Amino acid sequence: MPDAVAMNPASEPAALLQVKELRGGYGEGRVLHGVSFDVPAGEVVTLLGRNGAGKTTTMKAIMGILARRSGSIRFDGVETIELPARKIARLGLGYVPEERGIFSSLTVLENLMLPPQVKPGGMSVEVVYELFPNLKERWRSPGTKLSGGEQQMLAVGRILRTGAKLLLLDEPTEGLAPVIVQQIGKTIERLKKEGFTILLVEQNFRFTQTVADRHYIVQEGRIVDTFMNDEIDSNLNKLQGYLGV
Repeated sequence: MPDAVAMNPASEPAALLQVKELRGGYGEGRVLHGVSFDVPAGEVVTLLGRNGAGKTTTMKAIMGILARRSGSIRFDGVETIELPARKIARLGLGYVPEERGIFSSLTVLENLMLPPQVKPGGMSVEVVYELFPNLKERWRSPGTKLSGGEQQMLAVGRILRTGAKLLLLDEPTEGLAPVIVQQIGKTIERLKKEGFTILLVEQNFRFTQTVADRHYIVQEGRIVDTFMNDEIDSNLNKLQGYLGV
């Protein structure tokens, strides 16, 4: 099936991120077979699909941490396909991987202060604590003492301090209690109101339906369909077929 390339009518916001014919993989194996999609500025956009579809690989390719990649990735008008990860991050992209990447021997505050500021306007520690009160209570605790939900809050808060304006969140609700999932959802809604653009990988499309503007379906390393959020209910059977739920 051909890729469903996102179009940008004049009524839509300009694309902050444009991915065109993205191909890549690991070693001799190819995972991505021409992924194409846009992420409009100020939107929350999701990549949905079954395990192994290529969602996380797409995120890694965007951040430049996938060794083998080709095609085009433009962020805010800058072509990044040939740039190393450190330069891509300094353009204003922030990545929260599925494994979260918390330094277990460092305290909450030390983890928060570790990444450098890449752009003006990064959140202060005080604002991060306002978003995630649990972190304020645990600011002296080492990473090993945090719950899964607290680690996720810390991983997101750490990126917010850098000044990144496009946030790539990989499975932020995986394995978390419902009350923490709700808190993550409220945080995403607030970040959107404050002008952040978010690309979200999720298995839980019911969660994404509460926060996202549009959804791209990833299947075997390609974008095979696109739904605006208000189209989900009328296409539920089709979506469940894609996701196998």
